[in-house]
Amino acid sequence: MTALFDVILPVFLVVGFGYVACWRRMLSEVAVDGIMRFAQTFAVPVLLFNAIAHLDLGTNYNPLLLLAFYAGAFLSFALGMGLALRWLKRPVEDAIAIGFVCLFSNSLLLGVPITERAYGPEALVGNFTIISIHSPLLYTFGITAMEFARARGHDLSLGRVALRALSGVLHTPMVIGILCGFVMNLLIQAGLVMPEGFWGAVRMMSSAALPVALFGLGGILYRYRPEGEARAIALCCAGSLLLHPAVTFGLSKLFGLGVAEIRSAVVTAAMAPGVNAYLFASIYGVAKRVSASAVLVATALSILTIWFWLSILP
Repeated sequence: MTALFDVILPVFLVVGFGYVACWRRMLSEVAVDGIMRFAQTFAVPVLLFNAIAHLDLGTNYNPLLLLAFYAGAFLSFALGMGLALRWLKRPVEDAIAIGFVCLFSNSLLLGVPITERAYGPEALVGNFTIISIHSPLLYTFGITAMEFARARGHDLSLGRVALRALSGVLHTPMVIGILCGFVMNLLIQAGLVMPEGFWGAVRMMSSAALPVALFGLGGILYRYRPEGEARAIALCCAGSLLLHPAVTFGLSKLFGLGVAEIRSAVVTAAMAPGVNAYLFASIYGVAKRVSASAVLVATALSILTIWFWLSILP
C-alpha cells in the first residue's frame, strides 16, 4: 500500500488536478493547449537535453537493457496489430494505429516521476537511456509502417517513404532536445565547459517540465471520452499494461540486468500509452476514437497495474 499512496498517487493527483480544472471550466481548451505547448515544445525538450547531456554514454548504453525494453514494445505492437487485423477485422491503417497504442508507453511524463518517487533521482539513468531513443525509434517505425500502408497501389519508392518518416521525426521538439543533448554531451567530453548560469537556466526549465506536463495531461485527457469498440480498447490496455512489462521483466531477468536497470526498464514498460499515441492516429485520421479511449482508460487502470509491477520488482 505504501507504493500506491506514496509513489503512484501523487503523480496521478497532479494529472487529476488538471482533469478537474477542465471539467469545472476553470481552464479553457485554449489554455490547456497553451500549457501543453509550453511543456512539450520547450520545457520537456530542455529536460531531455539536460538529462542526455550528462549521461555517461559509454557506461549507461547497455544494449541488453534496450533490447529487453524494445523487444517487449515491438511484440506488443505486433500482437496489437495482428489481432486488430484478424480478430477485430479492422483495415490495415486502423490496425497500425492500434498497434502503435500498444507500442508507445508514456515513458517520460509518467515513467520518470514514478521511477523517481519509487527509487530516487539516481535511479533515472536507465529511464533516460531508454527515452533517448524512444521517440526517434518508435515514431520512425510507426510513420514508416503507416506510409507503406498508405502507399499501397502508388508508385512510391522505399527511399521516399523513409525520407517522409525521417523528416517527420526530426521536426519533433523532443527529438530535437535529445539530439542537442547528444551534441552537448560530446562537446563536454571534448572539454567544453559551459558557465554555471547556463546550467542554472536549464535546471529551472527542467524543473517545470514534469509538473506542468502532468497537469496539462489531465486537461487533455478530459477531452477524451471512453467510447469506441470495447474489444479494441481492451486489446490496447492488455498490450501496454501487461504484455509489454511482462516481456521486459522476463528478458531483464534472462539477460542478468542489474537491479537499477530492471527497475527502469519494467517501470517504463508498465506505463499507459502516451497522448502521442492518439496524436499519431489523429495525424492519419484512423482509429482515433479507439486510440483516445485507450489512452484514457489505460491511464486510469495503470494506477493499479503500476502498483502490481512495483510490488514484484527487486
